[in-house]
Amino acid sequence: INCLAYDSRRAEKNSLFVAIKGEKTDGNFFIDQAIARGAVAVISENPEPAGFSGQWVRVSNARRALAMAAANFYGCPTQQIQLIGITGTNGKTSTAYLVESILRAGDQRVGLLSTVEYRGPKGNSTAERTTPESLDLQALFTNFVQQGCNFVVMEVSSHALALERVYASKFRTAVFTNLTQDHLDYHHTMENYFEAKLHLFLGTGLSLPMQSMINRDDARGRVLEGICQGRCMTYSTKNKADFQVIDSHEDHSGMRIRINTPREVLDFKSRLQGSPNLSNILASVAVGYDLGMDSETLKRGIEQCSEIPGRFELIDCGQPFRVFVDYAHTPDALEKILITARNLKPGRLLVLIGCGGERDRTKRKVMGRVAEELSDFCIITSDNPRSEDPLEIISEIETGFQIKPSKYQVEPDRAKAIRILLQKSEAGDVAVLAGKGHETTQVLAKGSIHFNDQEEARLALREMGYGNKAVRR
Repeated sequence: INCLAYDSRRAEKNSLFVAIKGEKTDGNFFIDQAIARGAVAVISENPEPAGFSGQWVRVSNARRALAMAAANFYGCPTQQIQLIGITGTNGKTSTAYLVESILRAGDQRVGLLSTVEYRGPKGNSTAERTTPESLDLQALFTNFVQQGCNFVVMEVSSHALALERVYASKFRTAVFTNLTQDHLDYHHTMENYFEAKLHLFLGTGLSLPMQSMINRDDARGRVLEGICQGRCMTYSTKNKADFQVIDSHEDHSGMRIRINTPREVLDFKSRLQGSPNLSNILASVAVGYDLGMDSETLKRGIEQCSEIPGRFELIDCGQPFRVFVDYAHTPDALEKILITARNLKPGRLLVLIGCGGERDRTKRKVMGRVAEELSDFCIITSDNPRSEDPLEIISEIETGFQIKPSKYQVEPDRAKAIRILLQKSEAGDVAVLAGKGHETTQVLAKGSIHFNDQEEARLALREMGYGNKAVRR
């Protein structure tokens, strides 16, 4: 066997084709195409068809088989690195960047797999999905080994856990940030969603993680703590824990934090802002501490991580009001980011929101309610509508605006909506563009187009006369 493939178009001479069932199609429908391209063996959950001339391996779980075959094919790369996996509804990306920053401050060679990008010592690439398919993931791990990485930090999505993408990967450390409403279009219930997250802490087919870091501020975290008893450490911004915030102060330049650790009390400075980042910093300090980083390395790593793409990212063109882009696309994340913005004591707080199509519809009304309660003005627009009618999505969000319906405006065109919001902003205000964060495309019924909130905001601000000379598209 010279290569593995789960996409028949990538099969080649002497390859093994693994027929996995996806949400929209089934690899078993494409076995003939894989054979035509040179596949000599097939792994499938289906029985061998009559007259098949190659090698047929029937398994009970094709996704697990793909993950195991991929790990073995690439020489079990996660046995050669220390793998840190971070899961939770919110905070995965920020925590991953912070942990990476701490390790780099300790002169470690680190690989990063995040929602934003995949990167190592020798370069980076745009992430296609938070957690790649198992075959692609094992190839990335191997690449990190070849780059000399001794640590890899990765976000682990609930979809990846449910679909066995990280099966046969050995985790040194597992981190749980929180669990709030999201992805119910896929998991259907919060219990199923939590069960998917649990997989990371139960070994993913190999030995249990050596250490688990669990957020004691989250109710599900306290449940998980009981499951991981004896091999977990806890962190909390307000409750007694192994890593606990003693005091914190926030201003326009960032945060000052005092943290109690099992060894000592540490003082940190960070240019990140908001209570979500307070928790993310705490989680990353706990991980760094457990990995043996000294206090100066921890402090340097936190301070050097000054901005995370699309996470309360400041857009500054010299305008007299502040503009932030944030990935908040769940009710809980939106609530936290608007509270963070409100703590900056703006004249007014303006927000732009939308919801993705073909995703959990139950959160749309809640998103509207959160925006109404916490902002002074809101524009409802399109996010990634996909095949759904953008106006129908918007109308479902509108149902959450019940107390003060005059507080919002509808503009389906996201570029126009950004311009309207910024044109309504006045000196001392804070404007938040929520939902898409780091994303550089917008997914419509006709396909994906290039779209980036940061670019659109800067363009709009320049057209308003701020920053460089106005740019026309």
